[in-house]
Amino acid sequence: MRSLRSFSLGALVALPFAAQAVLAQEFSVSPRREPADRYRMAAGGSFNYGAPVGTFHDYVAQGFGLDGFFRWNTDSRGILSLRVDGGFLTYGNETKRVPLSSTIGGRIRVDLTTSNNIFWMGVGPQITLPLPGLRPYVNAAAGFSYFFTESSIQGTNSDEDIASTNNYDDGTFSWSGGGGFLIPFKTRRAEVALDLGVRYHGNGEVKYLRKGGIEDLPDGSIRLHTIQSEANLITYRIGVSVSIP
Repeated sequence: MRSLRSFSLGALVALPFAAQAVLAQEFSVSPRREPADRYRMAAGGSFNYGAPVGTFHDYVAQGFGLDGFFRWNTDSRGILSLRVDGGFLTYGNETKRVPLSSTIGGRIRVDLTTSNNIFWMGVGPQITLPLPGLRPYVNAAAGFSYFFTESSIQGTNSDEDIASTNNYDDGTFSWSGGGGFLIPFKTRRAEVALDLGVRYHGNGEVKYLRKGGIEDLPDGSIRLHTIQSEANLITYRIGVSVSIP
């Protein structure tokens, strides 16, 4: 896993230099005719696997989530664009059967689920190399990350929450940098691309709960075992991007 992270970070560092070299070659030749299809916007989403790094890895093993983005191209070829990202990742989840209340006793039992989550948003530039078949890209963003732990109860035969509460939350400024590849497939009205990428999330120091961080006390109250540390992570992404005129 450490070698995989090192390779990912090395590729992230190398991609901007590759972009500069290809763009220099692109504009050193005579101007070419603009393509018939001009895609001004793109949107998409992806499945995320989160790998904590540094101190965060001492407390959290992994996470899974989803993200989405909107991108506006400043040129017809989509070389430079402005990108807005948002994502949600769960890094701890536990469920146990408990009585609905102390008054009713154990006759009615429900599922009590506690999840530890991160929600983030950011905005920043993206550079994409308009190569045929495979399009490398790099991007960066600044925004915020919101860490929160939530507990909810569900009935045995229903997926809907009966009740929920926010146990703890904290927010922090965050930045991110990533890169990847688009593998495009043109359709009649749009261009669909497989999106494979990796992104580093610099969340800095924040307070959060991990799995097992809530202790139930005999009197019905709870004790929170919060952790304060850096909470940086790398997300590995696989998703879809759709470009439209």
